[in-house]
Amino acid sequence: MTPKVKAFFDPDTFTVSYLVQDPEGSSCAIIDSVLDFDHASGRTNTASADQIIADVRDNDLKVEWILESHVHADHLSAAPYLQQHLGGRVGIGENIVVIQDTFGKIFNEGTEFQRDGSQFDALFSEGDSFHIGQLRGDVLHTPGHTPACMTYVIGDAAFVGDTLFMPDFGTARCDFPGGSSADLYASIQKILSLPDETRIFVGHDYKAPGRDEFAWETTVGEQKELNVHIGQGRSIEEFVEMRDARDATLGMPRLILPSLQVNMRAGQMPPADEKGDVFLKLPVNKL
Repeated sequence: MTPKVKAFFDPDTFTVSYLVQDPEGSSCAIIDSVLDFDHASGRTNTASADQIIADVRDNDLKVEWILESHVHADHLSAAPYLQQHLGGRVGIGENIVVIQDTFGKIFNEGTEFQRDGSQFDALFSEGDSFHIGQLRGDVLHTPGHTPACMTYVIGDAAFVGDTLFMPDFGTARCDFPGGSSADLYASIQKILSLPDETRIFVGHDYKAPGRDEFAWETTVGEQKELNVHIGQGRSIEEFVEMRDARDATLGMPRLILPSLQVNMRAGQMPPADEKGDVFLKLPVNKL
């Protein structure tokens, strides 16, 4: 079955969110939403999420799922805001508990922060399935970028998060806590074992040198043939050497500290103080 897929591109974080619809009905899912955040002022707004809400309502769709491919380090999730307005269940990979344990310590969250994934409505494991109306989705655990990364294969489409980018840009970094270039290689091979005609939808695009337009849809066949990091049967040894050397040159994402604190809570802000004010922490020399 071929789902209807509509992309929403956020130019501030280069994130692509997706609205995925059952082609034979009104059921849909939202993947990797964005809550806009101005780092300098500490203010949020919902312009990106409101575009998705408007599209859902304009087309009389019913949101079944709000899915996260992983705990994003470069943007805040709008999952709670979308759920408040549209309903649906919020899902992520079961290894969210690993992320919560790691970053709960880094942010000194204390015992009140639950590290069991209970902030989410569903925790997916390898081989799990779910439905969007009559449309079936299958879950692949694809760690490497983070331990909790998932790929959602929905009909003939695979939503890979940050695991793969467009063929001319390559693959995800692996230097965050719990990341592994060897794990990423194995995860990519799992994705590339899907049929060549499978559509791949990536979580970000940064326009590779020489390309003038943003893009986010490719295929398994194109990735096998053309991906600059993994294509043409590149060996694990070559990939790990390249990926680790490249990662050593990269700085941290601009929004990593607010993003992790919010996204490990399923998009919720940390608890407010007695005055109702919310604060995000800025750990020093921790990452």
